[in-house]
Amino acid sequence: MLSRIADSIYWMSRYLERVDATARLVEINLIHLLEGEDALGGAAEWRPLLAICGHEAAFEAASGDRDPSGACAMEFITRAKENPGSIRQSLRLARENARVVRDRISKEMWECVNELWLRSEGRLDRPLAADHYRMLRSEVARFHGLTVSTMMRGEAFGFYLLGFFLERADMTSRILDVKYHLLLPDVSMVGSALDYYQWAALLKSMSGFEAYRRRYPALRPEDVAAFVILDPDFPRSLRFAVDRMQQALISVGSPSAGTAATAAAIELSSLLEKQDATTLLAAGLHEFLGTFLRRTSALHDALVEEYFEAHLGERACAT
Repeated sequence: MLSRIADSIYWMSRYLERVDATARLVEINLIHLLEGEDALGGAAEWRPLLAICGHEAAFEAASGDRDPSGACAMEFITRAKENPGSIRQSLRLARENARVVRDRISKEMWECVNELWLRSEGRLDRPLAADHYRMLRSEVARFHGLTVSTMMRGEAFGFYLLGFFLERADMTSRILDVKYHLLLPDVSMVGSALDYYQWAALLKSMSGFEAYRRRYPALRPEDVAAFVILDPDFPRSLRFAVDRMQQALISVGSPSAGTAATAAAIELSSLLEKQDATTLLAAGLHEFLGTFLRRTSALHDALVEEYFEAHLGERACAT
């Protein structure tokens, strides 16, 4: 497979997963503001979303250090031209990369991502509301369903999975790190309505609230961390994502532990295997998640070097 094709499939998948995760964060935040009677409101509710998405510096530069209210934060995250990581920009790049590889993906996949782009653009002149983000999540889920149903298994599908699960692992780590840091230190909140809604919102932002409640009787910080990080059956856990990335590396022809990408994936897996529900908090969750994010970045760099680097000088596709 040409490196530019692998590059485009990888980034198409990453950008679409980024759209889905960001849309879910905004939607859940809007719902939480309505449900939580003691919700913090204002910048306290919206600044964490900017931190999770990595938009804080860009927002401060664009707004002149103004505190992010709901309206301006949603605008910046969703469609602001000065935000290179906005949902609109990610969706545009996903469509551009899909266009580059139209001969390697199914007709249904291309039609889905193209329709999503056109539909989203047609709605952006309206006021932003929860139904817009719900539509984005639904359409990205439809794309992934069509991919699983119609895409040939092989190298191309392996790069699709690598982009999908690497982006998911990165976003899950960031959500847990930022939200956990905000919630855990305030002992006075424990047991309050706000405490319950905050932890519930964290799980809902990963579509994991119902699954968590089936496994655990109460919302406890240590159980939430163990579930999101170590549960091998939860589709958005770090354990699940790392396992699938290791399988995807085999399908793209990197089964040897001697390759940098496989070594990076093994390091991620080993990091998780050293943890259990009792050691996650004791050893420092922030430090653990920081290490995980650095090793995830190392895996991405290894993929670039091994599979995409021959194409980097051309920059013919959008990454």
